[in-house]
Formats: sequence, structure tokens, C-alpha cells
Amino acid sequence: MQTLKVFGLMTVLTLLLVGGGAYFGGSGGAVTMFVIAAVMNVGSFWFSDRVVLRMYRAQVVGPDDAPQLYAMVQRLAERAGLPTPTVAVSPQDQPNAFATGRSPERGVVCFTRGILQALPMDELEGVTAHELAHIKHRHMLVGTVAATMAGALLMLQRLAVFGALFGGGRGGDRNNPLGGLVMLVVAPLAAGLIQMAISRQNEFQADRTAAEIVGSPRGLAGALQRLDGYAKRIPMNVNPAAAQLAIVNPLSGRRGGGLLSLLSTHPPMEERIRRLMALEGR
Repeated sequence: MQTLKVFGLMTVLTLLLVGGGAYFGGSGGAVTMFVIAAVMNVGSFWFSDRVVLRMYRAQVVGPDDAPQLYAMVQRLAERAGLPTPTVAVSPQDQPNAFATGRSPERGVVCFTRGILQALPMDELEGVTAHELAHIKHRHMLVGTVAATMAGALLMLQRLAVFGALFGGGRGGDRNNPLGGLVMLVVAPLAAGLIQMAISRQNEFQADRTAAEIVGSPRGLAGALQRLDGYAKRIPMNVNPAAAQLAIVNPLSGRRGGGLLSLLSTHPPMEERIRRLMALEGR
């Protein structure tokens, strides 16, 4: 199912870019955007882990660098039936964590410096199990491709701005700014909807699987409540395309509401905690 999502998103990404290129640049624009789509698809598939780690300025650590952390990840990975993932630490002060990589064999679990200092061990185990659940269900690749697709839609938005300013479209449409105006409004909305639909569903599934791995939902539920408060008080500078991969939205402390909050890539924290605690005793 996850593989079908990946190839479906890649196909839609290609069609959107080629269509936008054809509208604003004719056949030459279509060919250019097809090449860009191919590069983005290949890059998001093969190099997603490196790109995301770079966005968070994270460094890989081994058992000699962080023995207690590495041993905990290794133990929980065994319980989840997974190979031990690569462990990385980001220098960010905001307590948070994420998983990336295109497959369980290439999985990466990254912790911010802040989360290692803020959480007790039982809650850190719940967070780790959540990220391992993403690896187990192959959510990371789907999320990365969705982020790439969202970036492509925003690229089309910039093309729309350029076309509206200098004339775009083919033939008689070249001086008609309507197409550019529609793309200007629709592109960021579509990008948000794509990321929201995929990310929210994956977060609920990863929460449930994490409770199964650890044997209790309480550690993760406590961690989510604590991390949500930290995210609203401690800012994080990270590319919005990578924000959906974190266990809590690292950008939730930024000002904004209304439509932006409705399009959040993360489910409401109260709903996540409620669903977790409903698993107690099962």
C-alpha cells in the first residue's frame, strides 16, 4: 500500500510539473519541468535520509558516542522486528524527534539535543517506538515524496507569479493572468492538503504501533503532551517541508491560525493522546 502511494505521488508530481511547464513555457517548458520532476523523484527516493538530516543539521552517532541512547534504540528495534536503524542527534534545542530513510534497512531515527535533556526514559522510549513504527510501516518515504510534491507545487506558484508579471500561457492565453492567479491561490492550498492527509493518518498509525512495541501507551502520551508544550515555547528553524516528519509540529510556535492550523500536517494533540489512552488495558 505504501509503495502504491509513493508511485502515485510521483506520477502526480510529474504531471503537475509538466502541465505547469507547458502552460507557462510551451513545449520547452514542459520538457524542462519533466527533467526537474525526474530529478526530484530520484532524489526523494534515494537521498531522502541525507537531505532531511542536513535540514536538521543532524550528525550520526554510534554506540561509543551515545551508548545509553543507542542501546535503547537497538532494544526497541528488536522488539519491533526491525534492524537497528542509524541513530542521529540534531543540535536543535526544541525537544523533538523524527525518522527518515527509504526502507527499514536504511532507516534513521534522529533526536534533537533538547529531547534528550527534557524527557524521562519511559517517555523517550515511547517517542523512539513511535519513530520505529514509522520505519516499520514505511511512512518515511511516503512523507518525503509528499514533501517533495509540496515543494513542487510551491515551485509552480512561483512560476505563476512570474507568468502573471511577465506574461505566461500559450497562444491567446499568453496575456491572460487568470491561470497564474488560480495557481497562485491553489498551489499552497493543494500542498498543505496533500501533506496533511498523508501525515495525519501516518501519525495515528505510528502512535498505535508504538504503544504495542513498548507495551503501554502512557509513556508516549506523556511525551506528546510535554513535547507539545515545548514546541510552542521553543522555536525551531527548519525547512517547512521537513516539519511533517517530526513527532510534533516543530513550527507550532509560529504565529498563525485559521486555515493554517486546519492544514497542519499533524493531528490535534488532544486527539492523539485520547486515542492512545483508549488503548490502555487492551
